[in-house]
Amino acid sequence: MSRSNPGEVTRILEAISDGDPHASDTLLPLVYDELRRLASARMALEAPGQTLQPTALVHEAYLRLVGDGQVDWENRRHFFGAAASAMRRILVERARRRGRIKHGGGRQRVPLDDVAVEADEKLLDYVVLDEALCRMEKQDERMSQIVMLRFFAGLTIEDTAQALGISPMTVKREWACARAWLYDELNSDEE
Repeated sequence: MSRSNPGEVTRILEAISDGDPHASDTLLPLVYDELRRLASARMALEAPGQTLQPTALVHEAYLRLVGDGQVDWENRRHFFGAAASAMRRILVERARRRGRIKHGGGRQRVPLDDVAVEADEKLLDYVVLDEALCRMEKQDERMSQIVMLRFFAGLTIEDTAQALGISPMTVKREWACARAWLYDELNSDEE
């Protein structure tokens, strides 16, 4: 899978922001492979029997991103951060729907990768993760942004640092803190 040309993507994003009605048609083919990779990574964490496929997740997220035409992305990284947020919202909405009593009531659990701790591997629910991220955002917005970019958008340490305008060392340090904080929060929710 090749990465899209950052300059070309940024140019098309600017055209969309300027109201060009055909620009969004040009954008999808350029970013589709990367969005599909992100969606596949997120869907791999879903429980077996999941009916939503990565392709459907990409298309639903893309429609949310460019559907109303009122968008203003600064650059490629901003777009992929927004795409990651859209995918997160879609997965959380689906998890909430599945969790309703009339839909079976039981929560589906998914593993949270990159929570590197010395405990045995636990499974995580997107609703519980979303609630924890909302609490994190109230305490430390930048740490929450780092989680969004690293976990949901799949950005590297360096890409995350560039997107947030901070040093890679700061991202590494706050990413480690965020993982530990999430581990504590998610384990306290289970108790």
